[in-house]
Amino acid sequence: MGIVPSSVVLTSFQVMSRVFLIWAVTHSVKEVQTEDSVLLFVIAWTITEIIRYSFYTFSLLNHLPYLIKWARYTLFIVLYPMGVSGELLTIYAALPFVRQAGLYSISLPNKYNFSFDYYAFLILIMISYIPLFPQLYFHMIHQRRKVLSHTEEHKKFE
Repeated sequence: MGIVPSSVVLTSFQVMSRVFLIWAVTHSVKEVQTEDSVLLFVIAWTITEIIRYSFYTFSLLNHLPYLIKWARYTLFIVLYPMGVSGELLTIYAALPFVRQAGLYSISLPNKYNFSFDYYAFLILIMISYIPLFPQLYFHMIHQRRKVLSHTEEHKKFE
């Protein structure tokens, strides 16, 4: 739509991963709902979204305070690892309950001749963080350098 400069693919991936973590892990495995790791990712997500949408709002109004821009491109350094840690710890805490209950798993034999092991799927999700997290994190580091150094150079000429 062009209202904000976010990639549709990245935004969709982020929304789907959050829905997955909230519904398919935290909601579905009641035992993890009181884990500190849930609080960890919820706080990280909340602060991130407050900063992100403040940034977008002020940008649309053509009045972006430097503090908001700085927060958008700096606080992720702590918030991103905090959120990822909370997500991974929550999935890890859910694993024994998923295995014990056979949650969302389909075993053979069945009329569709298909099996699915949700426990193994969660482990694969956790493993997928290994290549994905560094790529996204270093992309943000690059963006930070580009945006904040541009801002600093612009201030020198004012």
